[in-house]
Amino acid sequence: MGLKGSPTTEVYLDDVPLPADRLIGRPGEGLKIALSTLDRTRTGVAAQAVGIAQGALDVAVEYVSQRRQFGRVLAEFQGLQFMLADMAVAVRAARLLTHAAAAEIEAEAPTMGASGAAAKLFASDTAMKVTTDAVQLLGGSGYVTDFPVERMMRDAKITQIYEGTNQIQRIVIARDLLSRARGRMPR
Repeated sequence: MGLKGSPTTEVYLDDVPLPADRLIGRPGEGLKIALSTLDRTRTGVAAQAVGIAQGALDVAVEYVSQRRQFGRVLAEFQGLQFMLADMAVAVRAARLLTHAAAAEIEAEAPTMGASGAAAKLFASDTAMKVTTDAVQLLGGSGYVTDFPVERMMRDAKITQIYEGTNQIQRIVIARDLLSRARGRMPR
């Protein structure tokens, strides 16, 4: 559907000999190691989602600033201004949450996993909402390939799925929150 710039594919490696000095971790720890990398990579997905959302917002602002309907520029309609404002606030919040998660990764904070999950969750949902709103603001033009927002909307969807679906992000966040609460509670 989307993400045409990424040649993603499956690779199967069965019975491939691996020299011991090339092994990461100990045998049997592969899944644990792979899952721990997600604490860092989810913030990258959040950054991707912020970029997609910002791009869609930029296209929408330019379009409504130039397109005339009913004898007026679309940007003059208050309802459309409200949509743009909501889109801009959401993009800004997603960007700030992503920056905060990146800072926690840099500091190797114990909360970096939950912060990356929160950034990915919020930013990817924002990308989906903002791109959908951009398509709406462009009307029929937003639905055709002449404008990039239709591609952005398709690309936004994958950010809600890979590196763990947003339902999984909620589990990561809740587990972190509850484990911290248990640590503070008297036994």
